[in-house]
Amino acid sequence: MLSSWPADVRRARDLVLHHGWNATSYQIVNPGIRHWFSEAGDAVVGFVPYAGFRIVAGAPVCALDRLPGVVAEFENSARRSKESVCYFGAEARLESALADSPSHSRALLGAQPAWNPSRWNAVIRRHSSLRAQLNRARNKSVSIIEYEPEEAMISADLENVLARWLKSRSLPPLHFLVEPATLERLNDRRIFVARHAEAATDDRVIAFAVLSPIPARNGWLVEQFPRLPRAPNGTIELLLSSAIDAIAKSGAGYVTLGLAPLARRDSIPHWNEPRWLRAVLRFAALHGNRFYNFKGLESFKAKFEPEVWEPVYAIENSLEFSMKALYAIAGAFALKSPLRLFASAIARAALQEMRWLR
Repeated sequence: MLSSWPADVRRARDLVLHHGWNATSYQIVNPGIRHWFSEAGDAVVGFVPYAGFRIVAGAPVCALDRLPGVVAEFENSARRSKESVCYFGAEARLESALADSPSHSRALLGAQPAWNPSRWNAVIRRHSSLRAQLNRARNKSVSIIEYEPEEAMISADLENVLARWLKSRSLPPLHFLVEPATLERLNDRRIFVARHAEAATDDRVIAFAVLSPIPARNGWLVEQFPRLPRAPNGTIELLLSSAIDAIAKSGAGYVTLGLAPLARRDSIPHWNEPRWLRAVLRFAALHGNRFYNFKGLESFKAKFEPEVWEPVYAIENSLEFSMKALYAIAGAFALKSPLRLFASAIARAALQEMRWLR
């Protein structure tokens, strides 16, 4: 419960519930995130230190008119500690505030799809293929219920789904903005659970979705939706549709499925990126699917016809985006040497391909 949270996390939560605008703002209460607070106490920055950088989760959480001053104060604090700063997952507010800054550079990470929840069902009605997916799941006796946070935090069924889902992934478990231990702190979040009535009694929970609040936009981020490999076709579509229908009924005005890495880079301006970075991202787009299904994730999100694809950036406080920043970002997610992460990913991919061949 909240009383068991560290004091700095409770303080960060209060600021997020008042000022959180970035889609990832609530994620700064996740385990492993450090917190910096402004001298005035009206702003917080969640970050992970790695390799001489402070890798920020999204953007500073504060009132819009305070954003330039909070950025300057935070970066001065980092400079005194001889650290650089990179804002990973920055969106329009921070990008606009720093657009004319000669001392900041940016890299386009991809885009996140967004909707007004009240219009989600109109998309479903327009597409027979989506309706067919929902019906497949319903015909297989899949149903969706909402858990209270207190129930979800002690649910062995949800822990089982999460553990088996992580084991099936090509990459080793990552942290930072994709923290697998999200079930530890579910206060303020909404949790929707897919159950399969035809499964064995103790194995009926087959998927769940965690939604995190974006208070300043009266919205929600679908933070993760783990599922079992044997979940019937249409389970995730039914899970998402039920969750978004529920938040629409509660008056939400915004929902996003979060960043699709490398999505829409051909259609969103990303000028001033160094050539080496464009080459790295192009290589990742062409060959990275062995480790992470970039194209599949974008296609899955795109089939729901987003009303808008919002650009998401990494912004570094330097004249040109650096290889050191990219290395530090990887370290923040891995919580270890990125080279060790890459080696682990290759080993897992090789084992997976051996299983497929067998």
